[in-house]
Amino acid sequence: MILKSEKEIAVMREGGRILAEIMENLKSKVSPGVTTAFLNTYAEKIIRDKKGEPSFKGYRNFPAVLCTSINETIVHGTPSNYTLKEGDILSLDLGFFYKGFHTDMAVTIPVGKVDGETLRLIRETKKALKRGIKQVKMGSTLGDVGNTISRHAKRSGFFIIEGLCGHGIGKEIHEEPQVLNEGKRHKGLPIEKGMVFCIEPMLSVGGREIKEGSDGTSIQTADGSLSAHFEHTVAVTKKGPLVITET
Repeated sequence: MILKSEKEIAVMREGGRILAEIMENLKSKVSPGVTTAFLNTYAEKIIRDKKGEPSFKGYRNFPAVLCTSINETIVHGTPSNYTLKEGDILSLDLGFFYKGFHTDMAVTIPVGKVDGETLRLIRETKKALKRGIKQVKMGSTLGDVGNTISRHAKRSGFFIIEGLCGHGIGKEIHEEPQVLNEGKRHKGLPIEKGMVFCIEPMLSVGGREIKEGSDGTSIQTADGSLSAHFEHTVAVTKKGPLVITET
């Protein structure tokens, strides 16, 4: 685990603010009839225009800048000529390398109109992230974060995806520690000032189990049920959590 100085966190905050702006721009382009390949190309152009580099392209052989995960695909969906359809849900996951540091965030958005239960899945996954972030303070543990997320998912009637979690981040896109979406209160790694990590709850409608997608990179729900994913990069400060990836 690599603790960051206040100066390093300030640099990450600068990059994270830009990443959040890029994500808002991408979200505005999502509509029925748009391909995920277009979104990927557009994301790379904006990243280059902002004097940054894509974190994901070439990482562990991932071929694209942007992860585009549709419906039952949870994470790591590869952009393609797939045309988004009314009623789809799309998770956008993007990493941004800027001034020597990575930041990472994800959102799930509806494509056109979706049914009420699908909107509830998106809403409750986002709430799980917000509640997990509130636990990020000195004196708490990563177990508190995971426990809060999993209890919220259970109350909502949705399922925490098994085996997928958040991570530390900094000069590398993935650093220690792992940030689980489950845990026991007051257990696990103590949260310290200077820690920076990504919290990313992933919830599904039907179950916890996963399978590999046909593209060789994506991970899907084993039962084909819908899933949602939200992620922020968060720093631990004396005043509590600092969300790096927001405008």
